[in-house]
Amino acid sequence: MSAYTEQPPATPEEIWAILREITRKQEEAAEQAEEQRERDRQKVEQDRQKAEQDREQDRQKAEREIREIRRIMAETAEENRKRAKEADIRLKKAEELFTSQWGKLVESLVEGKLVELLQARNIDVYHTSARVRGQSGAAQWEYDVVAHNGEEVVVVEVKSTMKVADVRAFLAGIESFKQREWRYQRDRVYGAMAYLRADESAAVYAERQGLFVIRATGDSASIINKDTFRPRSFG
Repeated sequence: MSAYTEQPPATPEEIWAILREITRKQEEAAEQAEEQRERDRQKVEQDRQKAEQDREQDRQKAEREIREIRRIMAETAEENRKRAKEADIRLKKAEELFTSQWGKLVESLVEGKLVELLQARNIDVYHTSARVRGQSGAAQWEYDVVAHNGEEVVVVEVKSTMKVADVRAFLAGIESFKQREWRYQRDRVYGAMAYLRADESAAVYAERQGLFVIRATGDSASIINKDTFRPRSFG
């Protein structure tokens, strides 16, 4: 006897039940697929919004950094303006101090100190003139101080800081003193360099060239040439 037992055919109700189950599962799968698509869409939207937020945050950060840079630049510019103003004030004060010191030295020489100094060196001048100016055609000149006695003339160049180049320039100019200042044609001409500060080599060089060397000390002045010094005559 065979062990196989023939199954009876499904009834219409069973077939419909199977079809309904298949349809139900298909609908559930479709719903799950739609839910997954929705989740994917939401994830894409969230990523987009997150990227937009990140860009906005980066933009705001960049704007803050730009504002901070501009603020620092503005403060730096203002500080530089203040420093420039302070530097201008210090420069003006330095110029005023220089003008005052230079003027005091010239005044000291003109008001008699130069006469006293030169007389002590056997140059018997008795009259001084400050800032002697002249012009001949296009040529112009100026001598800071000129001391004279009708027979001898001492031409003085005054420098705040005396350098060798200043001495050389003065020597070149004094050679034509008589041609420029005709009133001293018959006089013997000497030269002198007066200064507030000087390169050490400049003072030595000036003396070697036969010039009187006059150093300012406060409101006074003194000739620093050696006792054996003999001035050079420039005509």
